[in-house]
Amino acid sequence: MPVSVNHIGLWRANLAHGSLSLTASAPTDEDYVRLALELAASAKGEVSPNPLVGALVVKDGRIVGRGVHRYAEVKHAEVLALEEAGELARGATLYTNLEPCCHHGRTPPCTDAIIRAGIARVVASMVDPNPQVCGRGFEALRRAGIRVDVGIAEAEAQRLNEKFVRYITSGRPFVHVKIAMSLDGRIATATGHSRWITSDISRQAVHALRHEYDALLVGIGTVLADDPELTDRSARPRHRPLVRVVLDSRLRIPLASKLVRTARQWPLWIFTTEQFSERAYRLIECGASVIPVPARAGRVDISAVLEELGRREITSLLVEGGAEIHAAFLQQGFADKLTLFIAPKIIGGRRAIPAVGGEDIPTLDRALSVQIVNVARSGDDVEITAYPTA
Repeated sequence: MPVSVNHIGLWRANLAHGSLSLTASAPTDEDYVRLALELAASAKGEVSPNPLVGALVVKDGRIVGRGVHRYAEVKHAEVLALEEAGELARGATLYTNLEPCCHHGRTPPCTDAIIRAGIARVVASMVDPNPQVCGRGFEALRRAGIRVDVGIAEAEAQRLNEKFVRYITSGRPFVHVKIAMSLDGRIATATGHSRWITSDISRQAVHALRHEYDALLVGIGTVLADDPELTDRSARPRHRPLVRVVLDSRLRIPLASKLVRTARQWPLWIFTTEQFSERAYRLIECGASVIPVPARAGRVDISAVLEELGRREITSLLVEGGAEIHAAFLQQGFADKLTLFIAPKIIGGRRAIPAVGGEDIPTLDRALSVQIVNVARSGDDVEITAYPTA
């Protein structure tokens, strides 16, 4: 059933996502694009390796069709919106956050469906960086006489699909380093005790974050110290199970660890510099995947790990420790994003474990600079989101 302008706010509220507030005046192109972005975001965790896409068909001030892409449902957001609109799509405007595809993949081109439906105008946020599309979708629509406007809420659209953009343009996953630490920058005491530095609310936020990622990575030190399970306990639907990744150059992971004991329940990929040995075969018998990669300075080469993850269609990776792993990703320039949960605790002590280890730098001009994009409360903690800068 078409949704009138007066009911658009109620319809948006039913999405239970976002903060868009519409006034009594007629919605603008930007309002509709932001609704499409909210629709797209509602499918987080359900689209990989595809992008998040939402679409609306609007005619005479009414939303007559809407769609959101979910990988398991196969059809793209634009096609779902057009199907809901039916004949009302003729002469209407299609709003979407990403350029419609123009190639055959799991589905026929969305551009063909848009043209057949008689859409008069397409408003989109950004060009699809996929080399198979990358402007060709818009070109096909314009050749068919459809007006195309691009660029509304582009920054928000780029941020929403930052994982897909990194993966499709580089072949490696988007890397997000998450650190839970004390106010004085420690992730554990001198004895290795770290449970729990941050609040229950922050730990719930971490599980919400895990839900958005294809894989979660830690080093063997974290496994030996904490014996974690590394699962997604957000209780939200996922298209693919969260892959647990461990960097373990000498295959020290205990067979009795929670990770190995649950390897048949949730995927466990262990990257090592060891060639296949009796230890490796025992881990494989437990259900783990053991993946040899080259060494760098006696440790697993992170570049090789990321290349292999990309080959296995892991589009996004959440890194959760420990200190040397954080340092490796940050100092080697592999971190795309950084989230810090900072607890109002001071641990102190010369031997307490710092949030970031690695080699000492001689001068501050060698320090990694970041751009902070968000600072928020997380229970009693502070959550900071930042992006490393060149």
